[in-house]
Amino acid sequence: MRPDVYADDSALRLAGPLLFARRSVMAGLGEAVEISGADGLARLGRIAALDEEYVTIEVLESSAGLALENLRIRYRGAPLGFALGPGLLGRVFDGVGRPRDGGPPLAARRERPVAGLPYNPVMREAPREFIETGITAIDLLNSLVRGQKLPIFSGGGLPHDRLAAQIAAHARLRGAQRGFAIVFAGIGVSHETAEFFRATLEASGSLERTVLFLNLASDSSTQRLLAPRFALTAAEYLAFEEGLHVLTILTDMTNYCEALREVSIGLGELPGRKGYPGYLYSDLAAIYERAGRLRGRSGTLTQLPILTMPADDIGHPVPDLSGYITEGQIVLDRELDRRGVFPPVKLLPSLSRLMKDGIGARGTDADHPALANQLYASYARAVQTRVLAAVVGEDGLQDQDRSYLAFGTRFESELLGQSGPRALDESMAIGWRLLRGLPRADLARLDDEQMKRYLEP
Repeated sequence: MRPDVYADDSALRLAGPLLFARRSVMAGLGEAVEISGADGLARLGRIAALDEEYVTIEVLESSAGLALENLRIRYRGAPLGFALGPGLLGRVFDGVGRPRDGGPPLAARRERPVAGLPYNPVMREAPREFIETGITAIDLLNSLVRGQKLPIFSGGGLPHDRLAAQIAAHARLRGAQRGFAIVFAGIGVSHETAEFFRATLEASGSLERTVLFLNLASDSSTQRLLAPRFALTAAEYLAFEEGLHVLTILTDMTNYCEALREVSIGLGELPGRKGYPGYLYSDLAAIYERAGRLRGRSGTLTQLPILTMPADDIGHPVPDLSGYITEGQIVLDRELDRRGVFPPVKLLPSLSRLMKDGIGARGTDADHPALANQLYASYARAVQTRVLAAVVGEDGLQDQDRSYLAFGTRFESELLGQSGPRALDESMAIGWRLLRGLPRADLARLDDEQMKRYLEP
């Protein structure tokens, strides 16, 4: 690391959160800088682009009050980092790792680059072992396992914030009370939403095991590009140095992508689909792939990113590319929300590709896989029966079809819908109870012993 270098007369143009300057010193891409003007305030920045003559700096704080005259740029000679140490849990930070809770700075043990550290692929282990979120649609039917990245696809106005807060407040390791932590990042959220997250975690008593990052909608758009990276840097420290099992919740990743598009346009880069930069896929991958398990490390890092789909379009670039990178998706449904079902999870397009590695006799319950498969199959038939009833009318259905109509209604209201957190054992009990109303001959995914044990009076 070289000593700090100052450049006092290199600034050429200030356009929103971007500062364009002459390259008068040796500097590298991603290097941290400080920008100060006549007001004497030092603003954090990061080099976003450079060539032999010019450098472009992302100003990570408000540029209000900055003028090109008397502008001073301090080059730190190192990538942007986050100083981490004991006392991280229970703290609230802004999008660039500064305390927002009025507490003192962290007692730093080491500084880690926020871009993340490269891990040799052969060091990675396959995700496994169950994480209980308290949400039946996830725990019973789309189980989350340690080291997985499982996004939630929502729409504008749907209760994804409430769902995120409930998962953060009640997620746990099954059968264990310690060794689990939450890193929660609110990206581009309103003051009201930020306070809702903080108050919910505090009221549930979960704030003491949580690191909370709050990037407000009023903060610089460039700061939104760093909020998930600071959060994941803290999560990596807790997982791979402190040995904790960390669940990282990132909401809303669509706000992150909108900020990326804004900055990309400001840099004059060629746009791709819907104006997003052509490197959107690799940029998202650099965030999502910061999850998993490492050989020789006792901790794990699991990601639950949440993103909103513009116009409820699952083919929009943000959910589309996220689906390619991650291991499944949980999809929220507007129709279920209108009917008052919470959480309004649309089950059939939802999927956890790694569910099989976390459930069963060693992870949850020996009968969990069979129950989940049978519930999926029965609900799919109920949905098909609704389509038939819309054509011929309910009176034109056979008694067997009517039983599936009733099952579908009860499945959504009693199993998917919940007023509070629900343990997996309770979710399974409800699932078995609902299956009792269906013809035994249709329950092909259950064996005779399971039907005798759970379905007979």
